[in-house]
Amino acid sequence: MKGRISLVTLGVADLARSREFYRGLGWAPRDESLDEGIVFLELEGTWLSLFPRADLAADAQVAAEGSGFRGITLAHNEPSPEAVDAAFAEALAAGAEQVKAPQPTEWGGYSGYFADPDGHLWEVAFNPFTDLT
Repeated sequence: MKGRISLVTLGVADLARSREFYRGLGWAPRDESLDEGIVFLELEGTWLSLFPRADLAADAQVAAEGSGFRGITLAHNEPSPEAVDAAFAEALAAGAEQVKAPQPTEWGGYSGYFADPDGHLWEVAFNPFTDLT
């Protein structure tokens, strides 16, 4: 198997609300996806999909209940600390909840965390050692 992630799917409580949140980040959903009960957002190098949480759990044949830290974060990298601040502000303006304000990290970078409307944690980071932008 090739070492590649082609699609990340987030289980969401309200598909339309989540679509509007990610649209607020400037990520355009494919027009036809909401009518099909799923939203696809084509990003650079991968896709993000939004799918009702209960349906996603049923598809995986696991219980949909659960809360708290899910043991995973998603990351968006920017080319500078200033760009991190701007992207973070954009996420907050779109309705994100601030979890950790952007700040210098112990490893020499700069990052902060926000939560989307369903509590999925996103890190916005600048890595001075590896260009992930």
